Amino acid sequence: MSGVIHAEGLTKIYGELRALDSLDLDVPEGTVLGLLGPNGAGKTTAVRVLTTLLDADGGTATVAGIDVRDDPAGVRARIGLSGQYAAVDEYLTGYENLDMIARLYGLGRNDARRRARELLERFSLSDAAARPVKTYSGGMRRRLDLAGSLVAAPPVLFLDEPTTGLDPRSRNEMWNVINELVASGTTLLLTTQYLEEADRLAHRIVVIDHGRAIAEGTADELKDQVGGERVEVVVSGADEIATAREVLASLAEGGVTEVDEHTRRITAPVSGGAATLTEALRRLDAAGVVLQDVALRRPTLDDVFLTLTGHAT
Repeated sequence: MSGVIHAEGLTKIYGELRALDSLDLDVPEGTVLGLLGPNGAGKTTAVRVLTTLLDADGGTATVAGIDVRDDPAGVRARIGLSGQYAAVDEYLTGYENLDMIARLYGLGRNDARRRARELLERFSLSDAAARPVKTYSGGMRRRLDLAGSLVAAPPVLFLDEPTTGLDPRSRNEMWNVINELVASGTTLLLTTQYLEEADRLAHRIVVIDHGRAIAEGTADELKDQVGGERVEVVVSGADEIATAREVLASLAEGGVTEVDEHTRRITAPVSGGAATLTEALRRLDAAGVVLQDVALRRPTLDDVFLTLTGHAT
């Protein structure tokens, strides 16, 4: 049986660019699907098709059992959408923004005012309700934008990179709100570039690159696909990166290493657990490499994405 959000073979072409290339998606009721990929992977295009803002060139899609092409108005009546940028009027107050949205949804004056107050309270914005939105921080604007998408209490919600540009505290606040929504029964499709965000929020994850789904599963299932462990070291000086990389490459599966020159961090996929870590430390010491940090860890979604696509998010 198809999920609340269901797509088969979605295709969108711009000239020679296939923004979506036969993309399949399925989101069961009351769950979160994380759509993970780098800029330009097709995440926003998929959201725009599923929310009726863009027509697909091929494939089919339904939201809440309604075909997005045959009945776009019916789909819009059942969804909420928060895009990459807060769609709020910065010259109105937070209260006025939500009251206006509620009136546009057809709520009467008293119901609109009541709903605006409820959402301001829920998103911890009551103290700023009478302030113009142009005085809000980025995190406050994002929360207000999400509140606006919930005015009509939609059963299906689309969040397109909702925490991009937020500081860690604001991101955590947004994650808490999203968890509350899903716990209350909302079905959610979430696009993100943040692997930690997908790991924390999504019941299932679809990794896309160049408009195609290249992997799907839970976070643990995707990590198991990559397999093995990772030896990760941070060297004390930039001049030691090349030597450390050569040493770890001699132990790495396939000789593959990942290097972050800014943080002086070298990561290598290995097998053998603690014994391999001990051998890596012995060889690094013999090569005169001074370490600031060392760890043996399980694969992360960063490792999954790097392995699947050949580049980091």
